[in-house]
Amino acid sequence: MTKSCTLDRIRVTADDENGVSDAGLLIAATLGDRLGLGPLLREHLTVPGSAGANPDRKCLTLIHSLLAGGDCIEDVNALRAGSTGAVLGHKVAASSTVGTFLRSFGFGHARQLDAVTRRLLARAVTAGAHPGFSESVTVDIDSTLCETYGLKKDGARGVMRTGLRGYHPLLAVIAGTPDIAGVVAHARMRRGRSSDSTSAPVFIKETISRLRSAGAAGEIVLRADSGFYLSDVVTACRNNDVRFSITARMIGSAVKDKIAAIAESEWTPIDYFLPGAGVAEFTFIPFASGPRGKLLAERGEIHPVRLIVRRTPLTDAQAINRGQDPDQPALFPIYDYHPMITDRTGEIVEIEADHRRHAEVELTIRDLKHDMAMNHFPTKSFGGNAAWLILNTIAHNLTRWATRLGLATAPVMTKKIRRRIYNVTGRLVRTGRRLVLRLPRRWPWAALITAAIERLRALPAASG
Repeated sequence: MTKSCTLDRIRVTADDENGVSDAGLLIAATLGDRLGLGPLLREHLTVPGSAGANPDRKCLTLIHSLLAGGDCIEDVNALRAGSTGAVLGHKVAASSTVGTFLRSFGFGHARQLDAVTRRLLARAVTAGAHPGFSESVTVDIDSTLCETYGLKKDGARGVMRTGLRGYHPLLAVIAGTPDIAGVVAHARMRRGRSSDSTSAPVFIKETISRLRSAGAAGEIVLRADSGFYLSDVVTACRNNDVRFSITARMIGSAVKDKIAAIAESEWTPIDYFLPGAGVAEFTFIPFASGPRGKLLAERGEIHPVRLIVRRTPLTDAQAINRGQDPDQPALFPIYDYHPMITDRTGEIVEIEADHRRHAEVELTIRDLKHDMAMNHFPTKSFGGNAAWLILNTIAHNLTRWATRLGLATAPVMTKKIRRRIYNVTGRLVRTGRRLVLRLPRRWPWAALITAAIERLRALPAASG
């Protein structure tokens, strides 16, 4: 092999105490300081014993480790090297300390973190992170399956419907504002064998409560898929004065017969990637059949709604799966039907298109799983893993808010922000009794970082 004399001449030493890895975390730390994240953690977290001492420092250590790309407890030690702790605003806890802290959590302590996220959202709205929040808010409710391995994780020992083991958390994601889409308003850990709608009515009530307390005085719209097509979910929306659009299930003949009876002239063409797609609507009373429907009728919980249905021609793959030749058109066109129920007013085409955008919630779930660390729950404790979930959402939201308030750019994947902003290296020097963080001269996004820090420092400190 050819020997590289140039590389061999480089002398490697490990003696710089002023090096700062992940220096761009100063942006997230500054925003957290302006929002009062540390005091909120101290105020609400009361984990018992010596493991619960300094809860703010331990939680912030985990949050900053997640932002830097850490996906397990051991990764927090990377923040202890050099002078990185100086740009975080707190002493970095050791991985063993953080692990003991998480394992001390019960589910009630994870709920204390819920109180932190509730007040943090309100403070971010006050700081201007969500323009138009007081006028209208759209929130997407969804669940996701998080696989685990082994039989020692509490709440994840049972086999899920997919044949895997894991957890099944619920998420409420704020949507509808392109410059700040993807903020997690609420998260709830659930056991793996929970169905999509387990605890959904209570979760929805809590989500709406925190949106109202954060300043959502106007219309709130809740979007959900067919996993939440339940009378209890609709009742929770009505009781909390929330508009809803929920994908309906094609169960029984009630919906199927009405769709089949729609005349061709009643279908309105829509802009869709498959030619021939259209929408139609009719009035429908959901959940009215069977003994359950009779009970709901007696309670006065059955109301007529708009049922909007989208029809789309089969793709070639769908045609092949159904035993058809895609190159030979069928004598009569064959469609797939996608119904939804809603109590919203407005044009059918606009409402259907807006409901379709519910799928964007998957982008947030993908970001939490693959750009944060929601794919890996590190402890055996259910409470500790519930806290891990909420700390992931806090870290995710800090990036979204920093992008809006500091970087002043459209939201992008956390991975891109991490590569360009958080992971930049620097050097901490003292001059004139001040600390100076020196970034690489030719770093392409150095000006963006310095401008973001100035914007965030100009924000008023949170109070109340």
